[in-house]
Amino acid sequence: MGVTASGKSTLMHALAERLGWSEIEADALHSKANIAKMARGVPLDDADRWPWLDTVAHEISRRAGDGESLVVSCSALKRAYRDRLRAAAPRCLFVYLEADLPFVLSRLKHRTEHFMPASLAKSQFETLEPPDPDEPAIAIPAAQPLELSVAQVVTAARER
Repeated sequence: MGVTASGKSTLMHALAERLGWSEIEADALHSKANIAKMARGVPLDDADRWPWLDTVAHEISRRAGDGESLVVSCSALKRAYRDRLRAAAPRCLFVYLEADLPFVLSRLKHRTEHFMPASLAKSQFETLEPPDPDEPAIAIPAAQPLELSVAQVVTAARER
């Protein structure tokens, strides 16, 4: 979980490969209307996000119900959003990729073929609610080497 361009998808792919688990890219589950809105530089609000989060939660529940172990890349910026996802997967562990605005903006300069424009990065930080201590989450620096992040997440997952 985390803001745009913090490395969620990259970490998801690396973890799925390392663990042999399936993956879900939540961005792929956005409605066409949400994608168009973001592409125009308009931030999503809760009314836009709830149906999307319900779709993500349904997909998690369906696939986990079929016995799949999953790694999911999803912004899950607010606690209420994480609560919605956790209802679908009560044993989940959130990985919060901590990043600051300059780091994200530098990454967005090099990102191509994604609907999220750099102009929306600030709004993501304004919406962000980092995980509270009572949430099943670990925080790791978005800028650290990928292999270190993978090792930290694998260790945390095994300890759960």
